[in-house]
Amino acid sequence: MASQCIESYRNGAEIVRGDELCKKKSIQLLQELCLPKGLFPMEDMEEFGYNREAGFVWLIQKKKKDHVFKQIKRAVSYAPEVTAFVEQYKLKKMTGVKTKELLLWLSVVEVYFDKPTSEKLTFKTGTGLSDSFPASAFELNE
Repeated sequence: MASQCIESYRNGAEIVRGDELCKKKSIQLLQELCLPKGLFPMEDMEEFGYNREAGFVWLIQKKKKDHVFKQIKRAVSYAPEVTAFVEQYKLKKMTGVKTKELLLWLSVVEVYFDKPTSEKLTFKTGTGLSDSFPASAFELNE
């Protein structure tokens, strides 16, 4: 069952279902936003939705997915439901994504490039902490 937030953006949204199609659409959107294509290494995706007018995107998968980005040795957890508002070079007001910092899991609320020409992708947590990593660490060929 999709959250109330998703329900409020369904009207007018492009919605696809099925793992293969959802992955394809999420990669296309990341490319369109000039963000690394491997930011959402989710599995068993059930639904992808994008309300272009509102700039709201959601991804729904069957169960939580834990992933380690090997190049930067960083663990990230993706909830069954991930949402964000999007704009060029940026994901903001994200829900459903956490990163492990020492022994704590912290919610990631923004992912962005400071400048369009930047090679470093910045991740900001709900606590206000941020860290930057090479964008290459989040490409599909990782």
